[in-house]
Amino acid sequence: MGNMFCYQCEQTAGCTGCTGKAGVCGKSADVAKLQDELTGALIALSRAAEGTMPQESTHRAMIEGLFITLTNVNFDQESIQSQIKKVRREKEALVSQCSVCRTPCGRNDEYDMEKLWKEEPDIRSLKSLLLFGLRGIAAYAYHAMVLGYSDEEVNQFFYKGMFAVGAELPMEKLLPLVLEVGEVNLKCMELLHRANTTAYGIPSPVTVPLSVPKGPFIVVSGHDLRDLQLLLEQTEGKGINIFTHGEMLPAHAYPKLKAYSHLKGNYGTAWQNQQKEFADLPAPVLFTTNCLMPPRDSYKDRVFTTDVVAYPGMTHIGGEKDFTPVIEKALQLGGYPEDMTFTGINGGTQVTTGFGKDAVLGAADTVIEGVKSGKISHFFLVGGCDGAKTGRNYYTEFVQEAPKDSLILTLACGKYRFNDMDLGTICGLPRILDMGQCNDAFSAIMVAVELAKAFDCSVNELPLSMILSWYEQKAVCILLTLLHLGIQNIYLGPSLPAFVSENVLNYLVENYHIAPISTPKEDLARILQV
Repeated sequence: MGNMFCYQCEQTAGCTGCTGKAGVCGKSADVAKLQDELTGALIALSRAAEGTMPQESTHRAMIEGLFITLTNVNFDQESIQSQIKKVRREKEALVSQCSVCRTPCGRNDEYDMEKLWKEEPDIRSLKSLLLFGLRGIAAYAYHAMVLGYSDEEVNQFFYKGMFAVGAELPMEKLLPLVLEVGEVNLKCMELLHRANTTAYGIPSPVTVPLSVPKGPFIVVSGHDLRDLQLLLEQTEGKGINIFTHGEMLPAHAYPKLKAYSHLKGNYGTAWQNQQKEFADLPAPVLFTTNCLMPPRDSYKDRVFTTDVVAYPGMTHIGGEKDFTPVIEKALQLGGYPEDMTFTGINGGTQVTTGFGKDAVLGAADTVIEGVKSGKISHFFLVGGCDGAKTGRNYYTEFVQEAPKDSLILTLACGKYRFNDMDLGTICGLPRILDMGQCNDAFSAIMVAVELAKAFDCSVNELPLSMILSWYEQKAVCILLTLLHLGIQNIYLGPSLPAFVSENVLNYLVENYHIAPISTPKEDLARILQV
């Protein structure tokens, strides 16, 4: 096994990059190299797509391939090798004549990712932003795709973007492409929002218990609502309760999902606590997407994966979506012998979710009147990914110290730092409004846009501040979407991305006034100018 290089997530070693035998996320150097090989094959596919007609299977290979390389998704060498073969077959289908060409030109060759990692710092930085943003978009596109939704502009941008990653381009050519990631991601998030709400209804506010009744149960983690729906269908009437975990929590807000009486509550907190929270769990866990951590011996026999998620030795549920092995394991383990009460990080026994675009804008008159009357002083969007690095208690403290007459909008798994706290209400609304998964960032953006229209001002002129936490690549493409919309004065933490060079960072600071977080007191004072 050789050494690896990976710096795509927030926890990367020394804030510079994982370069040893294994990454901080737990993937081995061999897996990292296979992910690079897969990425190089995807660049070759994008080259072959020029002047040809990619089919639906081509799009699927591109989207799945990018999603597999997202942090904490796939740790299995065989699975990644299988995807590489699939990508190569799709490339062959596009340019079959190349395999018998007597004068090969190298036009569709696979890209060696070592070239990217050795690029001049600013070029490497912009190409990394482009690549990691594409990986984030691919996750959203995948979830829409499995529900039968796709967008040709989004699909074509994957080829355009990946081609650029493997091309020799100057900064002035790369920068517009990086910002285009944000534009395309907005379209993709809107597509996913439409797919989810068409399939499962419009989310509405709901209170979700953290207690677990006695008897068999299954914990479902990740983001894929379709997998949850299929599992609910297959477990109906079998005496098995279903619990969400991590980013699956907002599923409780969708009418067609919460109609299942055996969707009972939420177990555990954010992804980085799973090795502790699952240690003695008398139930199986189904991972539908990231974030999977290497399972410990104490519970590895209870972990199941599906979709593009995979881990060596774990039972994988394939495309047929027969969850019988998960169901049998739940019945075998039997669950807790008596009712159990659990709490969130701050001791709360329940959480709320479902304050998406429609719910918040449905109360727009109340919110607008609250601002005009002075009852609501400020909006804080405190959201994003959670993670294990020290310093993330900043977000808990920020919410606690925010003015009592402010509303806290939140989304993604970063909310577990504070979502079980009762901060009271303003104008009949709870002060913490959980807008959903990271996939639901579209809702938060649309709320900001509509409020700006109501107040006849720009989003930057609203009494709204964005305090974002990032961990992986979906956070990258969301950040680029905010930049595409011209949103400024974003506070980002707990640390800045290792793949952003000094010059690129200076550009973002000068043009968008992005700032690293400091302390809650200092940042609040700066925001509120007190």
